[in-house]
Amino acid sequence: MDNRFIMPDTDTDPASARPDSITRVAGIEVGHFTDTRRPTGCSVVIARAGAVAGVDVRGAAPGTRETDLLHPSNLVDRAHAILLAGGSAWGLDAAAGVMRWLEEQGIGLDVKFGLVPIVPGAVLFDLPVGDARIRPDAAAGYQACLAASRQPPAQGNVGAGAGALVGKLFGLARAMRGGIGSASVTLDGVTVGALVACNALGDVIDPDTGQVIAGARTADGKALLNIRRAILAGELPTPLLAGTNTTIGVIATDAILTKAQAHRLAQVAHDGLARSINPVHTLSDGDALFTLGTGQSGKTAGMMVLGTLAAEVTARAVVRAIRAARSASSGGLHWPAAYDL
Repeated sequence: MDNRFIMPDTDTDPASARPDSITRVAGIEVGHFTDTRRPTGCSVVIARAGAVAGVDVRGAAPGTRETDLLHPSNLVDRAHAILLAGGSAWGLDAAAGVMRWLEEQGIGLDVKFGLVPIVPGAVLFDLPVGDARIRPDAAAGYQACLAASRQPPAQGNVGAGAGALVGKLFGLARAMRGGIGSASVTLDGVTVGALVACNALGDVIDPDTGQVIAGARTADGKALLNIRRAILAGELPTPLLAGTNTTIGVIATDAILTKAQAHRLAQVAHDGLARSINPVHTLSDGDALFTLGTGQSGKTAGMMVLGTLAAEVTARAVVRAIRAARSASSGGLHWPAAYDL
């Protein structure tokens, strides 16, 4: 099969940044690496001073690293960076580059004999777009760190969202482009932000309108199908290989958190995925969300408020990822973006 990738039209910049992004959280930096040989890449969320971390994995086919140590009952309570990457399980290699960069900066857990940077991470499956032999590695993770800053991160088909697709439930040929997006909300001096790479099996929905904005298309490819209504009407999905989807992300706050609270915040943030993706958390998705609490606001906030904000920014980040995406073609297939429809 011809795996050549056709670059999308770039007359309109798909990598638009928004000021209300995860980098508004004090102590958080974001960097992307996008491979120019095919649409794949990785994104890193860095907390140089360390941040109390949590995680919740809801998808049935996850590709993750260092998630067990984030459980509230386990010893290590702070992470120094979170990796999000394409490339399926191969993309986990990028974490080694993130660790190397952090060590060079003198960042990590002091274990007496040296520093060990704590870098949990998760990957998504973007192998259908272009040459699957090209995937993020340690060099890619290192480059993402070099690019990291407090500036609002680019969105759309960059970093971990470079090769993302959504709406594959009725076959790859009827899918559309996914991507990566970010959002934040500040309330009473506390900020909660999210960075989410959406490569979902299901449709993406704008929670404010209830409308499907990207996902599976009709058989002629010209319109949105609406997966929920199609299944309820008796249309059968296409059999899928497990793990070929996944939405992954990081929710950060400058509120003071305990490790148990960080864990709970990751759980509640999945409500944002449920509002913006349908179906979600399927057997073919590896959905995973991490949380980071930098504490740099010096304030605590009730978990009811933090949970509400976490779910909100997660949903907004998904929608922005889709709205910033642009079309792509590979292997004789063409995947339009919400922008095109």
